[in-house]
Amino acid sequence: MSMDAQRHRRDRLRAWWAHRQGLDGALMGAPPAEVLARTGWARSVGGSGPYLGLRARCGASREDMDAAVARVDIHELPSARGCAYVLPAADYALGLTVGAHAPEAEARQAAKHLGVTPAELDGLCEAVRGALGDVPLDPAKIKAATGDAVRGLGPEGKKRGLSTTLPLALGLLQARGRIRRVPVSGRLDQQRYGYVAWDLDLGGRTPETARAELARRYFDWAAPASLAHFRWFSGCTVAAAKAAVAGLGLVDVGEGLLMPPGLVDAFEAYAVPDEPSYALLAGTDGIHLLHRDLGRIIEPADAEREFGGKRLGGLADAPAHIIVDRGRLVGLWEYDVDAAEVVWRVFDAALRDDAALRAAVTATESFVRDELGDARAFSLDSPKARVPRVAELRG
Repeated sequence: MSMDAQRHRRDRLRAWWAHRQGLDGALMGAPPAEVLARTGWARSVGGSGPYLGLRARCGASREDMDAAVARVDIHELPSARGCAYVLPAADYALGLTVGAHAPEAEARQAAKHLGVTPAELDGLCEAVRGALGDVPLDPAKIKAATGDAVRGLGPEGKKRGLSTTLPLALGLLQARGRIRRVPVSGRLDQQRYGYVAWDLDLGGRTPETARAELARRYFDWAAPASLAHFRWFSGCTVAAAKAAVAGLGLVDVGEGLLMPPGLVDAFEAYAVPDEPSYALLAGTDGIHLLHRDLGRIIEPADAEREFGGKRLGGLADAPAHIIVDRGRLVGLWEYDVDAAEVVWRVFDAALRDDAALRAAVTATESFVRDELGDARAFSLDSPKARVPRVAELRG
Protein backbone atom coordinates (compact mmCIF):
# COMPACT_ATOMS: atom_id res chain seq x y z
CA MET A 1 0.00 0.00 0.00
CA SER A 2 1.40 3.42 -0.97
CA MET A 3 1.98 6.16 1.60
CA ASP A 4 -0.98 8.12 0.20
CA ALA A 5 -3.21 5.05 0.43
CA GLN A 6 -2.11 4.44 4.01
CA ARG A 7 -2.85 8.04 4.96
CA HIS A 8 -6.26 7.89 3.28
CA ARG A 9 -7.12 4.69 5.15
CA ARG A 10 -6.04 6.20 8.49
CA ASP A 11 -8.12 9.32 7.86
CA ARG A 12 -11.18 7.30 6.85
CA LEU A 13 -10.94 4.94 9.80
CA ARG A 14 -10.63 7.79 12.29
CA ALA A 15 -13.47 9.77 10.73
CA TRP A 16 -15.67 6.66 10.68
CA TRP A 17 -14.98 5.98 14.35
CA ALA A 18 -15.87 9.60 15.14
CA HIS A 19 -19.03 9.26 13.05
CA ARG A 20 -20.10 6.11 14.90
CA GLN A 21 -19.30 7.89 18.15
CA GLY A 22 -21.66 10.72 17.28
CA LEU A 23 -18.87 13.31 17.22
CA ASP A 24 -19.98 14.67 13.85
CA GLY A 25 -23.17 16.31 15.11
CA ALA A 26 -25.44 13.47 13.96
CA LEU A 27 -26.86 13.01 17.49
CA MET A 28 -27.28 16.66 18.41
CA GLY A 29 -30.44 17.06 20.48
CA ALA A 30 -30.80 13.35 21.27
CA PRO A 31 -31.51 12.33 24.91
CA PRO A 32 -28.45 11.24 26.91
CA ALA A 33 -29.75 7.66 27.23
CA GLU A 34 -30.08 7.33 23.46
CA VAL A 35 -26.57 8.68 22.95
CA LEU A 36 -25.09 6.13 25.36
CA ALA A 37 -27.07 3.31 23.76
CA ARG A 38 -25.81 4.23 20.29
CA THR A 39 -22.22 5.22 21.02
CA GLY A 40 -21.23 3.15 24.06
CA TRP A 41 -20.98 3.33 27.81
CA ALA A 42 -19.13 6.33 29.28
CA ARG A 43 -16.25 5.53 31.60
CA SER A 44 -16.81 7.09 34.99
CA VAL A 45 -13.91 7.72 37.36
CA GLY A 46 -15.34 10.59 39.37
CA GLY A 47 -14.25 13.06 36.71
CA SER A 48 -15.90 15.21 34.07
CA GLY A 49 -15.67 12.67 31.24
CA PRO A 50 -19.37 11.71 31.01
CA TYR A 51 -20.44 15.36 31.01
CA LEU A 52 -17.91 16.39 28.37
CA GLY A 53 -18.66 13.38 26.19
CA LEU A 54 -22.43 13.72 26.25
CA ARG A 55 -22.29 17.45 25.64
CA ALA A 56 -20.01 16.97 22.62
CA ARG A 57 -22.36 14.38 21.13
CA CYS A 58 -25.83 15.79 21.82
CA GLY A 59 -25.37 19.27 23.26
CA ALA A 60 -26.92 18.38 26.63
CA SER A 61 -26.41 20.73 29.54
CA ARG A 62 -25.25 19.51 32.93
CA GLU A 63 -28.80 20.10 34.15
CA ASP A 64 -30.13 17.86 31.35
CA MET A 65 -27.72 15.09 32.28
CA ASP A 66 -28.32 15.36 36.03
CA ALA A 67 -32.07 15.20 35.35
CA ALA A 68 -31.53 12.00 33.34
CA VAL A 69 -29.65 10.57 36.34
CA ALA A 70 -32.45 11.59 38.70
CA ARG A 71 -35.02 9.85 36.46
CA VAL A 72 -32.73 6.79 36.31
CA ASP A 73 -32.66 7.10 32.50
CA ILE A 74 -28.89 6.84 32.84
CA HIS A 75 -26.89 5.61 35.79
CA GLU A 76 -23.35 4.88 36.94
CA LEU A 77 -22.94 1.14 37.53
CA PRO A 78 -20.09 -1.36 37.85
CA SER A 79 -20.03 -3.15 34.52
CA ALA A 80 -17.30 -4.10 32.01
CA ARG A 81 -14.21 -5.39 33.86
CA GLY A 82 -16.01 -4.48 37.09
CA CYS A 83 -15.31 -0.79 36.34
CA ALA A 84 -17.83 2.03 36.72
CA TYR A 85 -19.50 3.28 33.54
CA VAL A 86 -22.50 5.49 32.91
CA LEU A 87 -25.09 3.30 31.15
CA PRO A 88 -28.52 3.80 29.59
CA ALA A 89 -31.43 2.11 31.37
CA ALA A 90 -31.76 -0.50 28.61
CA ASP A 91 -28.28 -1.80 29.50
CA TYR A 92 -28.42 -1.85 33.31
CA ALA A 93 -29.02 -5.58 33.59
CA LEU A 94 -26.37 -6.42 31.01
CA GLY A 95 -23.81 -4.13 32.62
CA LEU A 96 -24.34 -5.58 36.09
CA THR A 97 -24.17 -9.13 34.76
CA VAL A 98 -20.86 -8.66 32.93
CA GLY A 99 -19.43 -6.87 35.97
CA ALA A 100 -20.64 -9.33 38.61
CA HIS A 101 -17.42 -11.33 38.57
CA ALA A 102 -15.57 -8.58 40.48
CA PRO A 103 -17.62 -8.55 43.73
CA GLU A 104 -18.05 -12.32 43.51
CA ALA A 105 -14.27 -12.78 43.29
CA GLU A 106 -13.79 -10.42 46.23
CA ALA A 107 -16.26 -12.45 48.27
CA ARG A 108 -14.40 -15.67 47.43
CA GLN A 109 -11.10 -14.12 48.53
CA ALA A 110 -12.71 -12.94 51.76
CA ALA A 111 -13.93 -16.48 52.40
CA LYS A 112 -10.50 -17.92 51.70
CA HIS A 113 -8.37 -15.46 53.63
CA LEU A 114 -10.67 -13.76 56.15
CA GLY A 115 -13.14 -16.49 57.10
CA VAL A 116 -16.20 -14.67 55.76
CA THR A 117 -18.58 -17.50 54.93
CA PRO A 118 -21.25 -17.35 52.19
CA ALA A 119 -23.90 -17.81 54.88
CA GLU A 120 -22.59 -14.81 56.82
CA LEU A 121 -22.61 -12.68 53.68
CA ASP A 122 -26.10 -13.81 52.72
CA GLY A 123 -27.37 -12.79 56.15
CA LEU A 124 -25.66 -9.42 55.92
CA CYS A 125 -27.05 -8.85 52.43
CA GLU A 126 -30.58 -9.43 53.69
CA ALA A 127 -30.00 -7.10 56.64
CA VAL A 128 -28.67 -4.33 54.39
CA ARG A 129 -31.50 -4.73 51.89
CA GLY A 130 -34.01 -4.59 54.72
CA ALA A 131 -32.51 -1.37 56.06
CA LEU A 132 -32.81 0.49 52.75
CA GLY A 133 -35.75 2.28 51.20
CA ASP A 134 -36.15 5.27 48.90
CA VAL A 135 -34.07 7.65 51.02
CA PRO A 136 -30.32 7.19 50.37
CA LEU A 137 -28.23 5.98 53.31
CA ASP A 138 -24.46 6.31 53.36
CA PRO A 139 -22.33 3.35 54.54
CA ALA A 140 -22.03 4.72 58.08
CA LYS A 141 -25.83 4.88 58.45
CA ILE A 142 -26.22 1.43 56.89
CA LYS A 143 -23.73 0.03 59.38
CA ALA A 144 -25.62 1.62 62.27
CA ALA A 145 -28.93 0.26 60.95
CA THR A 146 -27.66 -3.31 60.56
CA GLY A 147 -25.88 -3.53 63.91
CA ASP A 148 -24.04 -6.75 64.65
CA ALA A 149 -24.63 -8.08 61.14
CA VAL A 150 -21.56 -6.07 60.04
CA ARG A 151 -18.33 -7.58 61.35
CA GLY A 152 -14.92 -5.97 61.63
CA LEU A 153 -12.15 -7.86 59.81
CA GLY A 154 -9.21 -6.73 61.91
CA PRO A 155 -5.63 -6.01 60.78
CA GLU A 156 -5.65 -8.76 58.15
CA GLY A 157 -8.76 -7.29 56.58
CA LYS A 158 -7.24 -3.81 56.55
CA LYS A 159 -4.22 -5.20 54.69
CA ARG A 160 -6.64 -6.38 52.01
CA GLY A 161 -8.55 -3.09 51.93
CA LEU A 162 -11.55 -4.43 53.90
CA SER A 163 -12.08 -3.04 57.37
CA THR A 164 -15.52 -4.67 57.68
CA THR A 165 -17.80 -7.05 55.80
CA LEU A 166 -20.10 -4.23 54.66
CA PRO A 167 -18.34 -3.40 51.34
CA LEU A 168 -18.61 -7.06 50.34
CA ALA A 169 -22.37 -7.04 50.85
CA LEU A 170 -22.82 -3.70 49.07
CA GLY A 171 -20.89 -4.96 46.06
CA LEU A 172 -22.87 -8.20 45.83
CA LEU A 173 -26.23 -6.49 46.30
CA GLN A 174 -25.47 -3.92 43.63
CA ALA A 175 -24.36 -6.64 41.19
CA ARG A 176 -27.62 -8.48 41.85
CA GLY A 177 -29.71 -5.37 41.16
CA ARG A 178 -31.09 -5.27 44.71
CA ILE A 179 -29.61 -1.91 45.71
CA ARG A 180 -28.56 1.16 43.80
CA ARG A 181 -25.71 3.54 44.58
CA VAL A 182 -26.69 7.18 44.04
CA PRO A 183 -24.49 10.30 44.08
CA VAL A 184 -25.21 12.47 47.11
CA SER A 185 -25.21 15.69 45.05
CA GLY A 186 -26.88 14.13 42.02
CA ARG A 187 -23.75 14.76 39.97
CA LEU A 188 -21.61 12.30 38.04
CA ASP A 189 -18.28 14.01 38.76
CA GLN A 190 -18.04 13.29 42.48
CA GLN A 191 -17.69 10.12 44.53
CA ARG A 192 -19.83 10.56 47.63
CA TYR A 193 -22.68 8.06 47.55
CA GLY A 194 -25.71 6.80 49.37
CA TYR A 195 -27.65 3.59 48.70
CA VAL A 196 -31.34 2.94 48.05
CA ALA A 197 -33.35 -0.25 47.57
CA TRP A 198 -33.75 -1.48 43.99
CA ASP A 199 -35.53 -4.37 42.31
CA LEU A 200 -33.91 -4.69 38.89
CA ASP A 201 -34.77 -7.75 36.83
CA LEU A 202 -31.43 -9.07 35.53
CA GLY A 203 -33.15 -11.18 32.90
CA GLY A 204 -31.59 -14.54 33.71
CA ARG A 205 -28.50 -14.05 31.56
CA THR A 206 -25.65 -16.51 31.96
CA PRO A 207 -22.09 -15.15 31.85
CA GLU A 208 -21.76 -16.64 28.36
CA THR A 209 -24.92 -15.07 26.95
CA ALA A 210 -24.07 -11.76 28.60
CA ARG A 211 -20.62 -11.71 27.00
CA ALA A 212 -22.15 -12.48 23.60
CA GLU A 213 -24.64 -9.64 24.06
CA LEU A 214 -21.86 -7.30 25.13
CA ALA A 215 -19.83 -8.26 22.05
CA ARG A 216 -22.76 -7.43 19.79
CA ARG A 217 -23.12 -4.00 21.37
CA TYR A 218 -19.38 -3.38 21.40
CA PHE A 219 -18.85 -3.99 17.70
CA ASP A 220 -21.84 -1.80 16.91
CA TRP A 221 -20.25 1.02 18.93
CA ALA A 222 -16.58 0.52 18.11
CA ALA A 223 -16.15 -1.38 14.84
CA PRO A 224 -13.90 -1.86 13.15
CA ALA A 225 -12.08 -3.24 16.16
CA SER A 226 -9.81 -6.18 16.77
CA LEU A 227 -10.42 -9.09 19.10
CA ALA A 228 -7.69 -7.59 21.30
CA HIS A 229 -9.65 -4.33 21.49
CA PHE A 230 -12.75 -6.21 22.59
CA ARG A 231 -10.74 -8.14 25.15
CA TRP A 232 -9.47 -4.89 26.64
CA PHE A 233 -12.98 -3.47 26.95
CA SER A 234 -14.64 -6.63 28.24
CA GLY A 235 -11.85 -8.14 30.30
CA CYS A 236 -12.48 -11.50 28.60
CA THR A 237 -9.87 -14.21 28.16
CA VAL A 238 -8.92 -15.12 24.59
CA ALA A 239 -11.18 -18.18 24.67
CA ALA A 240 -14.13 -16.30 26.16
CA ALA A 241 -13.74 -13.45 23.66
CA LYS A 242 -13.69 -15.85 20.71
CA ALA A 243 -16.80 -17.57 22.03
CA ALA A 244 -18.55 -14.21 22.56
CA VAL A 245 -18.03 -13.07 18.95
CA ALA A 246 -18.58 -16.47 17.35
CA GLY A 247 -22.19 -15.81 16.38
CA LEU A 248 -21.70 -12.27 15.05
CA GLY A 249 -20.36 -13.17 11.61
CA LEU A 250 -17.73 -10.44 11.88
CA VAL A 251 -15.93 -9.44 8.69
CA ASP A 252 -12.20 -8.64 8.62
CA VAL A 253 -11.83 -5.28 6.86
CA GLY A 254 -8.05 -5.36 7.04
CA GLU A 255 -5.26 -5.52 9.61
CA GLY A 256 -7.33 -7.75 11.89
CA LEU A 257 -10.06 -5.13 12.33
CA LEU A 258 -13.49 -6.75 12.54
CA MET A 259 -16.90 -5.35 11.66
CA PRO A 260 -20.50 -6.59 11.74
CA PRO A 261 -21.60 -7.51 8.20
CA GLY A 262 -24.45 -5.00 8.33
CA LEU A 263 -21.99 -2.11 8.59
CA VAL A 264 -19.49 -3.12 5.91
CA ASP A 265 -21.19 -1.48 2.92
CA ALA A 266 -21.68 1.79 4.79
CA PHE A 267 -18.06 1.72 5.92
CA GLU A 268 -16.74 1.09 2.42
CA ALA A 269 -18.87 3.93 1.03
CA TYR A 270 -17.99 6.37 3.81
CA ALA A 271 -16.09 9.51 2.83
CA VAL A 272 -14.14 11.74 5.20
CA PRO A 273 -16.01 15.05 5.67
CA ASP A 274 -14.27 18.05 4.15
CA GLU A 275 -15.03 20.36 7.07
CA PRO A 276 -13.36 19.92 10.47
CA SER A 277 -15.44 18.83 13.46
CA TYR A 278 -13.60 19.65 16.67
CA ALA A 279 -14.46 18.27 20.09
CA LEU A 280 -12.78 18.85 23.45
CA LEU A 281 -13.16 15.59 25.38
CA ALA A 282 -11.82 13.81 28.44
CA GLY A 283 -8.88 11.50 27.92
CA THR A 284 -11.19 8.67 29.02
CA ASP A 285 -13.72 9.36 26.25
CA GLY A 286 -14.96 6.43 24.21
CA ILE A 287 -13.26 7.69 21.03
CA HIS A 288 -10.10 6.44 22.75
CA LEU A 289 -11.11 4.17 25.60
CA LEU A 290 -13.41 1.77 23.74
CA HIS A 291 -10.24 0.48 22.05
CA ARG A 292 -7.54 1.86 24.37
CA ASP A 293 -5.17 1.97 21.42
CA LEU A 294 -3.93 5.56 21.31
CA GLY A 295 -1.95 4.99 18.14
CA ARG A 296 -5.21 4.62 16.18
CA ILE A 297 -6.03 8.29 16.55
CA ILE A 298 -2.54 9.82 16.36
CA GLU A 299 -0.70 10.72 13.18
CA PRO A 300 2.68 8.94 13.03
CA ALA A 301 4.53 12.28 13.14
CA ASP A 302 2.56 13.40 16.21
CA ALA A 303 3.34 10.12 17.95
CA GLU A 304 6.94 11.31 18.22
CA ARG A 305 5.96 14.42 20.18
CA GLU A 306 6.54 14.50 23.93
CA PHE A 307 4.42 15.60 26.86
CA GLY A 308 5.53 15.35 30.45
CA GLY A 309 8.83 13.96 29.22
CA LYS A 310 7.16 10.98 27.55
CA ARG A 311 6.66 10.19 23.89
CA LEU A 312 2.98 10.26 22.99
CA GLY A 313 3.28 7.18 20.80
CA GLY A 314 4.55 5.18 23.75
CA LEU A 315 1.60 5.94 26.03
CA ALA A 316 -1.45 3.77 26.64
CA ASP A 317 -3.58 6.84 27.39
CA ALA A 318 -3.42 10.53 26.58
CA PRO A 319 -1.49 12.54 29.20
CA ALA A 320 -4.21 15.22 29.34
CA HIS A 321 -7.71 15.88 28.02
CA ILE A 322 -7.90 15.54 24.25
CA ILE A 323 -8.89 17.65 21.25
CA VAL A 324 -10.05 15.62 18.26
CA ASP A 325 -11.03 16.51 14.71
CA ARG A 326 -12.86 13.86 12.71
CA GLY A 327 -11.43 11.23 15.03
CA ARG A 328 -7.82 12.41 14.90
CA LEU A 329 -6.04 13.57 18.05
CA VAL A 330 -4.93 17.10 17.15
CA GLY A 331 -4.13 18.54 20.57
CA LEU A 332 -4.40 18.47 24.36
CA TRP A 333 -6.13 20.65 26.92
CA GLU A 334 -6.75 21.18 30.63
CA TYR A 335 -8.84 23.54 32.72
CA ASP A 336 -7.10 26.15 34.88
CA VAL A 337 -9.46 26.74 37.80
CA ASP A 338 -7.70 29.88 39.06
CA ALA A 339 -7.78 31.54 35.65
CA ALA A 340 -11.21 30.01 34.82
CA GLU A 341 -10.02 29.13 31.34
CA VAL A 342 -9.21 26.24 29.06
CA VAL A 343 -5.48 25.99 28.40
CA TRP A 344 -4.75 24.16 25.16
CA ARG A 345 -2.14 23.22 22.61
CA VAL A 346 -2.49 21.80 19.12
CA PHE A 347 0.22 19.80 17.38
CA ASP A 348 -0.08 21.81 14.16
CA ALA A 349 0.53 25.45 15.14
CA ALA A 350 -1.43 26.67 12.10
CA LEU A 351 -4.62 25.29 13.66
CA ARG A 352 -4.49 27.86 16.47
CA ASP A 353 -6.05 30.38 14.10
CA ASP A 354 -8.82 28.02 12.95
CA ALA A 355 -12.09 29.78 13.75
CA ALA A 356 -13.99 26.51 14.27
CA LEU A 357 -11.39 25.26 16.74
CA ARG A 358 -11.40 28.53 18.68
CA ALA A 359 -15.19 28.41 18.83
CA ALA A 360 -15.05 24.84 20.21
CA VAL A 361 -12.52 25.92 22.87
CA THR A 362 -14.63 28.93 23.88
CA ALA A 363 -17.82 26.86 24.10
CA THR A 364 -16.12 24.18 26.21
CA GLU A 365 -14.58 26.81 28.46
CA SER A 366 -18.01 28.34 29.10
CA PHE A 367 -19.54 24.92 29.80
CA VAL A 368 -16.84 23.97 32.30
CA ARG A 369 -16.74 27.37 34.01
CA ASP A 370 -20.49 27.98 34.20
CA GLU A 371 -21.88 24.45 34.64
CA LEU A 372 -19.18 22.10 35.95
CA GLY A 373 -16.82 24.40 37.84
CA ASP A 374 -13.86 22.19 36.93
CA ALA A 375 -12.86 19.50 34.45
CA ARG A 376 -11.21 16.82 36.57
CA ALA A 377 -9.83 13.81 34.73
CA PHE A 378 -10.71 11.64 37.76
CA SER A 379 -11.85 12.15 41.33
CA LEU A 380 -8.40 12.97 42.77
CA ASP A 381 -7.33 15.20 39.88
CA SER A 382 -7.12 18.40 41.91
CA PRO A 383 -6.22 21.80 40.46
CA LYS A 384 -2.92 21.59 42.37
CA ALA A 385 -2.07 18.20 40.86
CA ARG A 386 -2.86 19.62 37.42
CA VAL A 387 -0.42 22.55 37.66
CA PRO A 388 2.47 20.86 35.79
CA ARG A 389 0.18 19.84 32.91
CA VAL A 390 -1.32 23.31 32.66
CA ALA A 391 2.16 24.87 32.72
CA GLU A 392 3.39 22.60 29.93
CA LEU A 393 0.38 23.41 27.79
CA ARG A 394 0.96 27.13 28.33
CA GLY A 395 4.64 26.73 27.52
